[in-house]
Amino acid sequence: MNAPEPTSSPSNAPTAAAAGPDTRSARLKAATRATHERLDQRIMAGDIFASRERFARFLRVQYRFHRDVDALYADPGLDALLPGLAARQRLAQIARDLDDLGQTLPPACAPATQALPLAQALGWLYVAEGSNLGGSVLYKLAARLGLDRGFGARHLAAHPDGVARHWRRFTAALDGAALSAAQEEDVVAGAEAAFRRVRGHVEEEFA
Repeated sequence: MNAPEPTSSPSNAPTAAAAGPDTRSARLKAATRATHERLDQRIMAGDIFASRERFARFLRVQYRFHRDVDALYADPGLDALLPGLAARQRLAQIARDLDDLGQTLPPACAPATQALPLAQALGWLYVAEGSNLGGSVLYKLAARLGLDRGFGARHLAAHPDGVARHWRRFTAALDGAALSAAQEEDVVAGAEAAFRRVRGHVEEEFA
């Protein structure tokens, strides 16, 4: 959503790996690999752990993307496919992290995911949830700046069940959703659109 030090941004959604099960999530890895890797490299080039100011820019990217997808976490149709979806929402945690660092929230804008077809929304959520995978690494790096689960880096803290198990629960539900061939293409299109959206946020915040 990897670079030598994986990010927990939306760009650290999983990249393509060695051949594995032919699941929807595995196919998404392969289909979005190039887009993801370019984004990951761009974020790491931002030197986000050089200072709290640089890290705050990263937080603003995180906030803007998670604001984009926030409404999806409350969507009944998506929750039916991905049980417990609402509990995965991290926007409020990111807002608190920004406040800890004395940052104002980015200005409001039109949500990028408004009126999305369900299958495309699944692609956006794949990117959002995949961004948790590098959290344990980023959390340790954030400690160099005096940040932790109680101040400035709470949204990076691992889920109590563990990062890997939390992710597997999501992908199991994603892989089990019954979709048509056209919808399968929509899932990939949604994930690609999500990565592009993050890239736009990165370019603006690190300009």
